[in-house]
Amino acid sequence: MMTLRNRLLCLTVAALSLLVQGVQAQQQRVRIKDLTSIAGVRPNQIFGYGLVVGLDGTGDRTTQTPFTSQSTATMLARQGIALPDGVRLETRNVASVMVTAILPPFMAPGQTIDVTVSSIGNARSIRGGTLLITPLKGVDGNVYALAQGQVVVGGAGAEANGNLKKINQLSNGRIPNGAIVEQAVDNNGDDPKVIRLELLRSDFGDAYSISENINAKFGEYTAQPMDARTISIKAPIRPNERVAFIASIQAMPIEPTGPAARVVVDSKTGAVAMNQSVKLSPVVVAHGSLTVEITQTPLISQPGPFSNGQTIVANRTDINITRTGGQVMKLEAADNLNDLVTSLNKMNATVDDLISILQAIERSGSIRAEIEVI
Repeated sequence: MMTLRNRLLCLTVAALSLLVQGVQAQQQRVRIKDLTSIAGVRPNQIFGYGLVVGLDGTGDRTTQTPFTSQSTATMLARQGIALPDGVRLETRNVASVMVTAILPPFMAPGQTIDVTVSSIGNARSIRGGTLLITPLKGVDGNVYALAQGQVVVGGAGAEANGNLKKINQLSNGRIPNGAIVEQAVDNNGDDPKVIRLELLRSDFGDAYSISENINAKFGEYTAQPMDARTISIKAPIRPNERVAFIASIQAMPIEPTGPAARVVVDSKTGAVAMNQSVKLSPVVVAHGSLTVEITQTPLISQPGPFSNGQTIVANRTDINITRTGGQVMKLEAADNLNDLVTSLNKMNATVDDLISILQAIERSGSIRAEIEVI
């Protein structure tokens, strides 16, 4: 008869087992926020042409970059300074640059963003320079921000007797909070009553699962999957209710279906990567190394003394073929990634051989995965 102590021990073990299963199940669940993005809520790229001044003789050389002197003259003219006719500017302290930035969504006028400054001329360095006010435009031609400030360059360099040594790049840098937003980008969709979720990776199963979870919480027909990537959701119109509604949806956890079985092979570096969905059926593989060695030995034929013959040089070619490490192995079935890696490691194959082996196994139909060579 089971004692009270044994009963308590069994109940404790059962409770711990359920707890572990619950933790494992919770680890497999992913927030909707990590799988999707909201249509229309996206960053935008902006850029502009500008001048960096205050360089210590490391700017553009006029003879090779005439646009720098032209831009400098135009800038001075806008400040009311007219150059005499025939005067040629020497712009060793000025560099032409392109200024680029990412405008995040929902940025309001008056807020600041970081900018990247890159030389487009032959300036040796823009370290210590100052970017003059530069309009940053979008692809539509509208000005969305104005950039200006001290350029911060992470590299360093030194020059003496015509020798230049440098660390990292001296021709580009950054200006933290160097641009002020002048115009906001409209991030709203066409229909204020509808929100469209877009999956980061197209998957019919994930689109259906997300829709079912949203409908279970907010009511039937709240969400409808449009295709493998887009989900249409009815949303409140009031801003405060809309924000709370979106935040609640993004925090919901779901169990993703997982990616399709795929093996990615980098032909340049020899790297091989595979995901957890890859399965292996029993297969027999013959693996070995074949070495072909070709050597040439020069042979010289000398004519006899006091003859009219000529010295002839000929080559003797020796070919040697060696096969080493040849073996036939049976790879057992593998239903998870650990077993698959263990089976492949038994072959002691090099990375190059492993690529060929995986391609041969895939052609035989024994590996259930798509092999992609990049």
